[in-house]
Amino acid sequence: MSDDFKIEEGSGNVFADLGLPNPEERLTKADLAMQITESIRARRLTQAKAAALFGIDQPKISRLLHGQLSGFSTERLIHFLTLLGQDVVIVVKPATPHSRGQGHVSVVAQPNL
Repeated sequence: MSDDFKIEEGSGNVFADLGLPNPEERLTKADLAMQITESIRARRLTQAKAAALFGIDQPKISRLLHGQLSGFSTERLIHFLTLLGQDVVIVVKPATPHSRGQGHVSVVAQPNL
């Protein structure tokens, strides 16, 4: 057995690295879902209570918390965060020089001050 192996540095977007379609959207939705999950846990909401707050049924909350995001738009995930008492700020700025002309979307959580 050979100890030779190749290490390849990721791009920072696992969805792009896997060659999946719409990697920026997928990563954004995953990051938003992570923030929703953290907010639900911080508020100690059950799935049933979170579902009632969001106006959806509990199985959809379960799907969301397990990263099954195909039925959720970015806009809807942002709305869920606002229902959880989170401010969502969207900042538009010029792309960095290394972006080769195409912009990038990211979700950054700000710690409670």
